[in-house]
Amino acid sequence: MNNNVRACFPILSEKVHGRPLVYLDSAASAQKPNAVIDAMSEAARHCYANIHRGLHAMSERTTVAYEAVRQDVARFINAPNAQEVFFTKNSTEGFNFLAHTLGERVKPGQAIILSELEHHANIVPWLMLRERTGVELRIVPIKDDGDLDLDAYEALLSDGKVALVSITHMSNVLGTITPAKHLAERAHHYGAKIIFDASQSIVHQKLDVQEIGADFIVFTGHKLYGPTGVGAVWGRAALLEELPPFMGGGEMIRSVSFDAVSWADVPHRFEAGTPPILEVIGLGAALRFVEEIGHSQIEAHEKELLAYGTERLSSLKGMRILGNPAKRGGVLSFVMEGAHPHDLAVLLDKQGIAVRAGQHCAEPLLTRLGLHATTRASFGLYTSLSEIDALVEGLERAHGLLT
Repeated sequence: MNNNVRACFPILSEKVHGRPLVYLDSAASAQKPNAVIDAMSEAARHCYANIHRGLHAMSERTTVAYEAVRQDVARFINAPNAQEVFFTKNSTEGFNFLAHTLGERVKPGQAIILSELEHHANIVPWLMLRERTGVELRIVPIKDDGDLDLDAYEALLSDGKVALVSITHMSNVLGTITPAKHLAERAHHYGAKIIFDASQSIVHQKLDVQEIGADFIVFTGHKLYGPTGVGAVWGRAALLEELPPFMGGGEMIRSVSFDAVSWADVPHRFEAGTPPILEVIGLGAALRFVEEIGHSQIEAHEKELLAYGTERLSSLKGMRILGNPAKRGGVLSFVMEGAHPHDLAVLLDKQGIAVRAGQHCAEPLLTRLGLHATTRASFGLYTSLSEIDALVEGLERAHGLLT
């Protein structure tokens, strides 16, 4: 990726502890380009009002800008209809919505499948559902290389009792990109619906919900170069029409009295109250920014970063990169002999290098790996090969201090 792309991200010119910022924590939250910052600022300065209910010109203009982002999302994921998209504040809210609506429809004797790769956002809502309803949860194991055990997946589906599969499209720890189309085909073969957590995958590759056969996807804006406080759920129209609201309040109703209430049409029945208006506008700017660069260019750049990063990190003494999946997104988690991940992260920070250390909101996966924590370097479209060199040199210095 050329320097013109990096120049679009003003924070990358900042210094930390007197050193140039090397930002390798994009899987936690990506940096924001000028296009996003400017779109939100311009809307706040020149085109802001509450949406939908206002009859004045400013409200109408803001409503048009807000609703246009549904079209942006639909185009970005190749959804058949923009009205199949509704906005949340993040992926976590999206999964809580699905657990409280779709999950509550799972009948006694039926089961839900998750996997060992999942982020807590796609675990905890289903555990809470199990506490409420007693639904059975089945867990797909991973193999030692970090890929899903597809034979085990088939076996979990085979008795025909699974109503729903909710599974990641890309692990935020191992970078494993799961075979989404195959997972969907097998789920549908046995009569189950499937949800994909696209929070990581949508950043690193072109996501086509029709091609992979998804029933629902969930993603968040802040990992996709957009603002915090906004995410989206896409679902097949026929399935969304069957679902009740998750939250009640203004906007999501057709009519209200003290005797009865009726719901608005999809997608507005799922957007109770004043939504994150400026954040949705920022998300639209982020999607258009990514489209202008092009998925093919982003994928090629990150493939180069992964190959180079794997080679350079593997050369370090005591280094173990976790997982070797068949397809990996822009994430490398690792442990170094004699050095705690938290200590590495602190010593790297002193050199201006931002990485993530800990369980990465994936404690069951870390337990499966026999670890309490890892250090994680994650890449974005602005990451450079020289930043990987800086990471390797920083790790050498940090490791020398700790051993």
